Amino acid sequence: MFDLKKYRKKSPWILHYNAGSCNGCDIEILASLSPKYDLERFGVINTGNPKQSDIFLVTGPVTFRSRERLVELYTQMPEPKVVLAVGSCSCTGGVFRDMYNVEDGVDRYIPVDVYIPGCATSPELIIDGLVKAVDILEQKTKTIEKPFKLYKEATSENEIINRRDSALRVGDDNEKD
Repeated sequence: MFDLKKYRKKSPWILHYNAGSCNGCDIEILASLSPKYDLERFGVINTGNPKQSDIFLVTGPVTFRSRERLVELYTQMPEPKVVLAVGSCSCTGGVFRDMYNVEDGVDRYIPVDVYIPGCATSPELIIDGLVKAVDILEQKTKTIEKPFKLYKEATSENEIINRRDSALRVGDDNEKD
């Protein structure tokens, strides 16, 4: 059977979302995707579909209008997922922190795994952050894919295999009964 876990590290797909920034970090992200820095050598592809993305790249402070869309995009991404906050605005709110329409950094609404500081961040920092995000993605993949330990054999009734009640229940010991 085709196994995706060994390819997840080699070709992570990113979803880039601007939550309300000045586009300084967005320009640097596009520069890191250009041939000079070439993020595609790591297999990184910028996609517009959250259901196919592994890494969520957020720039800018969370504004009143972008907050719901940010959470919606995060929930649409499949597990395991990694969130990168790019720039000082997405980390803390930055220079827009106390404005009437800015609510705060990204970590107030969704969990952030990697913070990339700077105003605007350099492409080298973005590449370093993405490499760390790929390592975190691999760790999350390993923790999700732990198999269930069976404690009873499957039963067969009328030539139908029944595997119900064969896995451990939540709170049960790892020992067989």
